[in-house]
Amino acid sequence: MKQKIELSPQCKGQIRAIGDTMELLGGKWKIKIIGTLLLNGTMRFMELKRAVEGIAPKKLSKDLQELELNELITRTVKETKPITVEYELTPHGRTLENLINEAMNWGILHRNHILK
Repeated sequence: MKQKIELSPQCKGQIRAIGDTMELLGGKWKIKIIGTLLLNGTMRFMELKRAVEGIAPKKLSKDLQELELNELITRTVKETKPITVEYELTPHGRTLENLINEAMNWGILHRNHILK
């Protein structure tokens, strides 16, 4: 009979934190959107759509709304003609920079490893 392992409260909290992060940043596009804003700074909707290749406008809009709701990006409406909407990372969103850089670096290493 297999013995059940009891996780410590600290371990449970750490696993919950991983789950929270995956829930917030999960999916195909959110990390790419955040990474694009990290690398390019403030961008308009169509600039983001072109930069994040393959994303549908509805999906980009939905993910931007979720990222804004979670205080990772800000949406600014400029009173120009026509109206311009800009997106940028908040200071809280910028705290993801190390995570994004690590994911990018690992992705480069992994691609090189697999293509050998």
